[in-house]
Amino acid sequence: MQLVGFSEYIRQQMPSKQFQTLLRAMVLLVFGGAFGLLVLLTVSGTIAPWTGRFYSLWDTGYAKVHIPIIASVSEHQPTAWPAFFFDLNMLIWLFPAGVYMCFRQLKDEQVFIVIYAVLASYFAGVMVRLMLTLTPVVCVAAAMAISQILDTFLVSSQPPPPGDGQTNGTPNGSATVKDKVTAALPESLRSTKSPLVGIYSYLSKSLIAGAITSYLLLFVLHCTWVTSNAYSSPSVVLASRLPDGSQHIIDDYREAYYWLRQNTESNAKIMSWWDYGYQIGGMADRPTLVDNNTWNNTHIATVGKAMSSREEVSWPIMRQHEVDYVLVVFGGLLGYSGDDINKFLWMVRIAEGKHPISQFPQHEFH
Repeated sequence: MQLVGFSEYIRQQMPSKQFQTLLRAMVLLVFGGAFGLLVLLTVSGTIAPWTGRFYSLWDTGYAKVHIPIIASVSEHQPTAWPAFFFDLNMLIWLFPAGVYMCFRQLKDEQVFIVIYAVLASYFAGVMVRLMLTLTPVVCVAAAMAISQILDTFLVSSQPPPPGDGQTNGTPNGSATVKDKVTAALPESLRSTKSPLVGIYSYLSKSLIAGAITSYLLLFVLHCTWVTSNAYSSPSVVLASRLPDGSQHIIDDYREAYYWLRQNTESNAKIMSWWDYGYQIGGMADRPTLVDNNTWNNTHIATVGKAMSSREEVSWPIMRQHEVDYVLVVFGGLLGYSGDDINKFLWMVRIAEGKHPISQFPQHEFH
């Protein structure tokens, strides 16, 4: 805001052409200086370099090849088309209509909406969790589209009454082609000279208003259902549907953590995949090898190697880290797809990044 105020002050003190030249020079100078300073601080190690999560925004295959632990998180996967329809519902077709309407009148606010829409659409398609950045502009653009529809069909405008110098709506009494055609109509079609459009206009307005209201009510119902069923369930207690349609509550996580809390020593060390680290620490009150805040990829790779190797290889690793218990999640009996079998390939990929298979005999791995 200080820079904007300073530029406005300079604008008032000098001619417009000179101000434009000065403004371009200052923008290029500030941008170049800031970029050079950023590069210098990054090379010198003063600030941290770009993370793999940032690189994966521009190259969707970067994390899978170089940092598999980032790609293993489901929130970092590219967004599938069903996710857009599931989250946006009817806004999926109102959103582009609103963006199109912004092009009809390119003021500052319209340009902002267009740029925001393009960038947010790209990032939302690259990573599932970035759908959050797309939703604000989708709501704004969809609201503009609905508002335009309502203004077009519901707002009625009457033509101005004829003035003193007008006769039959035309200046100086000159007849238009429409007036001549109307005068030539026979008596049987005389009603078309002044058609009764009032009842039809009210009917069309009622239909449009009813359709828009129905759409909005259905959208509210969909959002309420999605929020209550998909985005409000805890990750510890899960709900599933049996083949007969009845609901089945999967409470195995909480029961396992309660068992650990009641039946193990207070200093017993638990080895599990890093997804369950926080839950074991918070609900079972037991130390773990890795959790959701472990930044040492080598340590996570070691746990992945122990989880995916044969017993002859895993046992020395567990003894080295003084492991007392191993927690493994198997959902085959209940049909739970998010178990450790589903995560097994990521354990192998993360382990292979730090402990290549070429260093060990082939028989040591499954």
